[in-house]
Amino acid sequence: MLKRMLISVGVLATIVAVTVSAQTDVSGTWNAVVELDLGSGEPTFVFTQNGDTVTGTYEGTFGSADLTGTVTGDTIEFTFGAEGVGAATYAGTITGDSMEGTCDYGEAGGGTWTAKKAA
Repeated sequence: MLKRMLISVGVLATIVAVTVSAQTDVSGTWNAVVELDLGSGEPTFVFTQNGDTVTGTYEGTFGSADLTGTVTGDTIEFTFGAEGVGAATYAGTITGDSMEGTCDYGEAGGGTWTAKKAA
């Protein structure tokens, strides 16, 4: 009985370790293409990730801004203040060195985005 319990605890610890190490790290520079209701743009995002917290910068059509967000598994969500339109919110899925998802720029409308990690 004790041996079976110890094996179960060992298996559980291995599963937890694999899950934690599978956390996606988006740190670095990402070049994006954004398609909004009002038009398109090609912003650059620079992310720094610490655990599931993401900070960084946006540089694009709506100026420059600091951003904050989270990464959970292969999902990213972040926001920043965009000149003239208020808060911009992005949500997407990370697959290796690429991301894609939807974004909302308030009164400027919503749209879709893709991004590739810079080499």
